[in-house]
Amino acid sequence: YWGCIIGRYGNRIANGKFSIEGVEYTLPQNNATNCLHGGLRGFSHHVWDAEMPNKQTIVLKYTSVDGEEGFPGNLCIEMTYTLTDNNEIRIDYKATTDKPTLCNLTNHSFFNLKGEGNGNILDHEMQIHSRYMTTINDQILTDGKFSGVKNTPFDFREKHTIGERINAEDEQLANGHGYDHNWIIDKSTPNEYVWAATVSDPKSGRELQVWTDQVGLQFYSGNFFDGKCNGKWGQPLNKREGFALETQYFPDAINHPTLAPMPILNPGEEYHQ
Repeated sequence: YWGCIIGRYGNRIANGKFSIEGVEYTLPQNNATNCLHGGLRGFSHHVWDAEMPNKQTIVLKYTSVDGEEGFPGNLCIEMTYTLTDNNEIRIDYKATTDKPTLCNLTNHSFFNLKGEGNGNILDHEMQIHSRYMTTINDQILTDGKFSGVKNTPFDFREKHTIGERINAEDEQLANGHGYDHNWIIDKSTPNEYVWAATVSDPKSGRELQVWTDQVGLQFYSGNFFDGKCNGKWGQPLNKREGFALETQYFPDAINHPTLAPMPILNPGEEYHQ
C-alpha cells in the first residue's frame, strides 16, 4: 500500500462483516479473517480519471459501483492533491453515495526522513497529539476499547524516538509486532482541524507535520518490511525503514458502538476530510 489511496474502508473490518440498517454485508477476507484496506481489489487497484487544473494540483475521480468488494451503494469519490506555497502536500477527499454505505478513506504514504536506503526510522523523533489509543488483539484488530497512553510506550505527547520503547515488554506492542495502532487525536470537536503529529530526523533536519480533521491517526512503523521489495529509488525496503501516518475514522468502528463517530455515509450527505 505504498503511497496508495485506501478505500472504501481504511484499516481492518472484523470477519469481513458489518450491518447497516439491519442489512448484513460480507466483504473479502484478505487479512486472516478480516477485510483490510477495502478488500482484495480496493481503490489502489483501479485506474482513476485524472485532470490537472494547474501546475500544483491534480484531481482524481473514481466511481465505486454498488456491490464492489461487497460494499453497498454507488460511491463517487473525488480526491484533490495540492502542493501549496507553504511546503505542504494537501489532500482533500470528497465522496457521495446513493445508498447508506461505509466510507473511511485514507492515504498510505511511507516516509523515511533520512532518505531511502539510508537506514531505519528508529532514531526519528516523534510526537503525537493524543492522550488515548484504541487497543488491538493479536490479529492487529481493534477490541473496541480505549486506553490511556500515560506511562506506556505509546505516550508520544512529548518527543521520543520511535525505537526508544518499540521492543519493550508490552502486550500491545507484541500484538502489533511494534507500532501498528490508532491514536485518538486530542480535539474539542470531532470535525476540528488540528495538528496531529510531528516526526523529525535530527541528522538531516527534515521534519514532517500531520494536520487533519479526522478523529484517528494510525501509526505503522514498517514492521513487516522484509527487503524483498524496492522503494521508488530502487533500494530494498527492510524492516522499519519507513513509517506511515494514516488519518482515519477508528478501525472497525462500524462493529463497535463505543468507537463513535460511525463511518456511515448516507444519500444526501458529503464525506469530506
